[in-house]
Amino acid sequence: MIPDLGEEEAQAAAEAIRSGWVAQGPRVARFEQEFAAAVGAGHGVAVSSCTTGLHLALVLLDIRPGDEVVVPSLSFIATANAVRYVGATPVFADVELATGNLTVETVDAVRTERTRAVIAVHQGGVPFDTAALRKATDGWGIGLVEDAACAAGSTAYGAPAGTGARVAAWSFHPRKLITTGEGGMVTVDDAEAAVRLKRLREHGMNVSAADRHAAKQPVLEAYLETAFNYRMTDIQAAVGLVQLGKLAGLVAQRRQLAARYQELLADIDGLVPVRDPAYGQTNYQSFWVLLDGFRTGRDEVLTELAAKGVSARRGIMAAHLEPAYADVTPGPLPVTERITRESLILPLHHKLTHEDQDHIVGVLRSLAN
Repeated sequence: MIPDLGEEEAQAAAEAIRSGWVAQGPRVARFEQEFAAAVGAGHGVAVSSCTTGLHLALVLLDIRPGDEVVVPSLSFIATANAVRYVGATPVFADVELATGNLTVETVDAVRTERTRAVIAVHQGGVPFDTAALRKATDGWGIGLVEDAACAAGSTAYGAPAGTGARVAAWSFHPRKLITTGEGGMVTVDDAEAAVRLKRLREHGMNVSAADRHAAKQPVLEAYLETAFNYRMTDIQAAVGLVQLGKLAGLVAQRRQLAARYQELLADIDGLVPVRDPAYGQTNYQSFWVLLDGFRTGRDEVLTELAAKGVSARRGIMAAHLEPAYADVTPGPLPVTERITRESLILPLHHKLTHEDQDHIVGVLRSLAN
């Protein structure tokens, strides 16, 4: 992933610096409003990363020690780590092969009387079945946190992936479609939830630093609860506002490149490229290919691609196989382990040319013969 950053972002950051307001301030507030509107949410709360956003989402849902939270193992490790931040227990569920996402069935298979929430990931930008999982978690009486780190610009049931989410966390890491360097956002529809999230990200203060400085009279703030320093800077938000204006164009370009990959790969036996689910469209944050009877092993494919100048990566990690979770003994996760073992992610970015794609596919074709 190569971030699409240029002179406009540089100028926006410079203007923020020249303004003298570089911490959380008016640009953050504007970015929150515009991002929330773009993803179909009522309110946005800018934070320092998607990981801190997930942490705040669990605090908002009052998840505590002794509670269980169902998560996919097939995700960046931050998804599971956020559960441990609140002292709860992550319970790994399997995913479906086509999308890499949790389903009602895979969650239900590991749900217990201690389950208080689910963190469902829009994996690699592929939306999970929001209608089905929201209905199921509502019926079970448990919370649903949507890990939308990769999902800006994806859709489900004809609407942006964040539309209708009780709480969703988003990432602006440089590997995402739009970036602020580091940074994230939490979106909610409930106004009171947004107020509390803003308090939680700023040490529990009942009035933001920006509002305090803007007041014409002295403001004696109070700290209402033990909270955190998870703020975004106005410099980051200035960059984010420019990036947000590029989102639609970036998604359109990536979808065109993904469609071309799918066409070029269609006649190569043993390769199954990621595609849109029936209920939505992916932004193709990542373009992964599953090896399904391919004659060459995944690691050998990556080695050969690297030798030919192609920077491909292994598929999505499985957290339960990492040393940090060696103390966890999950139930069977056959699909998760297959995807992490037998998939690879091909280059897909705004500078990728048709010639680049032809070369990449040519290397894969040579390994199939």
